[in-house]
Amino acid sequence: MFSVDVPLGVDGQPVVSQTVWERFPPEAQAVIVVLAQQVVRLAGEVRELTARLGQNSSNSSRPPSSDSPQAPRRPVAPPSGRARGGQPGHVAPQRAVVPPERVDQIVDHRPATCGHCAAPLPLAALGDDFVAHQVTELPPVRALVTEHRLHRVRCPDCGYATRAIAPPEVPTGAFGPRLQATVAVLSGQYRLSRRPVADVCRTVLDAPLAASSVDGLCHATAAALAEPVAAAQATLPQAAVANADETRWPQAGQTQWLWVVVTGLVTVFTIAASRSSRVIKDLLGADYTGVLGSDRYAGYAWLAVAWRQICWAHLKRDFQALVERGGAAQAVGRAALVLVRDLFTAWHQFRDGTLDRPGLQRAMQPVQDAFAALLDEGARGPDAKAAGLCHALDRLWPALWTFVDEDGVEPTNNAAERALRPAVLWRTGSFGTQSDGGARFVERLLTVTATCRQQGRSVLDYLTTVCTAAHHGQPIPSLLPATA
Repeated sequence: MFSVDVPLGVDGQPVVSQTVWERFPPEAQAVIVVLAQQVVRLAGEVRELTARLGQNSSNSSRPPSSDSPQAPRRPVAPPSGRARGGQPGHVAPQRAVVPPERVDQIVDHRPATCGHCAAPLPLAALGDDFVAHQVTELPPVRALVTEHRLHRVRCPDCGYATRAIAPPEVPTGAFGPRLQATVAVLSGQYRLSRRPVADVCRTVLDAPLAASSVDGLCHATAAALAEPVAAAQATLPQAAVANADETRWPQAGQTQWLWVVVTGLVTVFTIAASRSSRVIKDLLGADYTGVLGSDRYAGYAWLAVAWRQICWAHLKRDFQALVERGGAAQAVGRAALVLVRDLFTAWHQFRDGTLDRPGLQRAMQPVQDAFAALLDEGARGPDAKAAGLCHALDRLWPALWTFVDEDGVEPTNNAAERALRPAVLWRTGSFGTQSDGGARFVERLLTVTATCRQQGRSVLDYLTTVCTAAHHGQPIPSLLPATA
């Protein structure tokens, strides 16, 4: 016969004492070992399934819009004791007065009688003692329709009839460049589908368009934007700091991937058939030497950890998931969240100017030391999920702290995530695209919209110049600022 060691339970402790264990016959010990192993395995599966069912925006990368009604609410800040509304010293936001050069019409109103004694007031010249009350109104909007009549005239000498040719400034199509740009803005910036865009043109602009015409104008705009968007993408490899992210994008029943790269100059979107690292390598260049901010997705692992910044907002959600997992993982998650709070406290002080760069480095040193100790402890812990996360972060250690020393690097990937939000809303409302042509319109309009907002430019004005140049066969204006 044989004897085996006391099996361990779910908590990692022996199921019975050694004295009690030795009283069991070997046959019973063998059965208990098998049953104990099954209990540990099943308990682990239950923990994994429970954690998966409990995923929400606070403990995973899922967006808040996907949270169920049963999801825990985000913590509410404790009452500050101050009265509701604006505080003393707060400057109330008010609509700015339109400057005189922007005023289209001035109407002077003068009192006819004295407000005190009711005596008639003389018709003296009006001075500068007045209160301006400005009213902004829309005039009746009616699209301007120009009919170009190409007459045919017969030659009195030879009898040949010659038809007039439209001058170069006349568009070859039925719609002018500003209307085309407006359609692109309604579709690309405000994410209206083709029929609502046609309805806006008909009811608001008095410019009846069919849905097919809207689609044709969108494709023509996308074609005109090919060169400036490509030029914007060509600047990515030279960016000192970039942030990247990706999300699913449905196309004709297939899963595509929408990628975004944000730099200090441009924001570039592209829809690819793959989520592999090849896409981001093509965007940044395989020999990219700047700093890339991202999450921990393996598609970014081709870049050396010294040139990466891992998003701490994602890590905070990972640590919250450990807390909700319970057991040994809970202590690791709670300790990590305390350090994350200290990290962001120091970062906000640096961003607000309270700390300079050396001050930030000094404030982060105890956080780094404590986090290193926590990773070491968690990697040796009994919970496989917590241990795996600690091992992964230990391998990425330099990429956790790039923001401490490098200018322009932030501890989160919020720049890329913020850029993706309009795209996610577009995806939700349109269910993706149906063709490669539609995909090109989406990625180019997203690029133009985000980049113009980033540079403080009017999307409509830029697209109007683009469509005008395309109509006249002229060079397409660059999406890059003149100083780039």
